[in-house]
Amino acid sequence: MDNLINSADNALRTLFAKPIASRPCPTVAGDSTALSAQDRQLAGALMRVNHVGEVCAQALYAAQALTTKSPALRQQFIAASQEEGDHLAWTRQRLDELGARPSLLNPLWYAGAFGLGLLAGRSGDKVSLGFLVETERQVEAHLAEHMQSLPAGDHESRAIVSQMKADEARHALEATASGAIDLPAPVKALMGAAAKVMTTVAHRI
Repeated sequence: MDNLINSADNALRTLFAKPIASRPCPTVAGDSTALSAQDRQLAGALMRVNHVGEVCAQALYAAQALTTKSPALRQQFIAASQEEGDHLAWTRQRLDELGARPSLLNPLWYAGAFGLGLLAGRSGDKVSLGFLVETERQVEAHLAEHMQSLPAGDHESRAIVSQMKADEARHALEATASGAIDLPAPVKALMGAAAKVMTTVAHRI
């Protein structure tokens, strides 16, 4: 019951409360952003997609922590979720600075990700960890693309994305070390297709 209450609380805080980071927002010393209206719009759309990714990360980790029977693995999921919470706060802060809004579909994204996390978690810890590894690898690749797509002068957004990318790579390594299995290629392809739908829609809505 306590875990269910914590999961519900996490959903409400992720979707409706102002996120608060435990780490300072990454910055680039000596640089400031001066963006044209077109570049600001592009940066806002890209950071909205990144914010959606962090909403989904909160849902995934909450579901995986709920389903695992291993106390040590539950703590690993919770610790990773807290770092992802920093990403959630940073991306939301950057959206506000850019004058952009979060996705209107965040409750839908959260629900879908939570369902996937439950499915992975109920398939066993090794599968759940494998799902985490593949998710983080796809997110890392997506963030690398955003580093290429963000306006060159948007130093603030680029600093945030760079730190997020480093954290995602570390989470994948930690999950691999904890016993993750390599998911079948069709599952990876399906995950990639679902992510593509999410990023395409969130770019606009």
